[in-house]
Amino acid sequence: MTLAQRDDDLRELMDDPGCDPVALRRTLARFGLVNRLVSGWGAVYCARIRPVIAANGGRARLLDIGCGGGDVLRRLVEAAHRDGFEIEGTGIDPDAAAIEVATRRPSAGLSFRRAHSDALIAAGETFDIVVSNHVLHHLTRAEIPGFLASSAALSTGVAIHSDIARGRIAYGAYAVGVTPIAAGTFLRTDGLRSIRRAFTSAELRAITPPTWSIAAPGPFRLLVVREAGANG
Repeated sequence: MTLAQRDDDLRELMDDPGCDPVALRRTLARFGLVNRLVSGWGAVYCARIRPVIAANGGRARLLDIGCGGGDVLRRLVEAAHRDGFEIEGTGIDPDAAAIEVATRRPSAGLSFRRAHSDALIAAGETFDIVVSNHVLHHLTRAEIPGFLASSAALSTGVAIHSDIARGRIAYGAYAVGVTPIAAGTFLRTDGLRSIRRAFTSAELRAITPPTWSIAAPGPFRLLVVREAGANG
């Protein structure tokens, strides 16, 4: 196995419609801990999201595409509330199990829907901020431009897509670090497959429209960002 090239054909266990539903729900619920440890959304909120909300008069609508169990959206909304902002967070995911997990703990300012982004575009909905976490590596290279275009159509402000940066150190560190919390879930197998399916910065730059920028906010992380006012 080599990480020099993206494994385009590899599929994650949780993407199989016939996967173990109990293990799937455990995985979705435990993502909250994994994302707090590795996803870096606290720093992204401070650097890129909080200034947008402040510039918008302390109010914003935030959309999380492919929200999974809802932990990232919940974390961002809670951070905004601590800053005294008025924020409405919406999470969408086509997976019924994800929405079930996301709605287990109701919170002020949060709502979750089983939906695709195309449905929101068709309904004419827009949001000040659009984000996704660990969605890009699930897509093929050909699907990336369309996904970015959809999020741009939904965002009147910034759009931020965060994902893993493929690499040997990330693979080895995750293999060791996730083992203590992976029992009964897909976390270890799917996490390692995610890294093998993840892009490098250069690979994303080659398939991303010029109005989007690529940033590396921390170890093993990549952001694909469209700033407010950009076209496309």
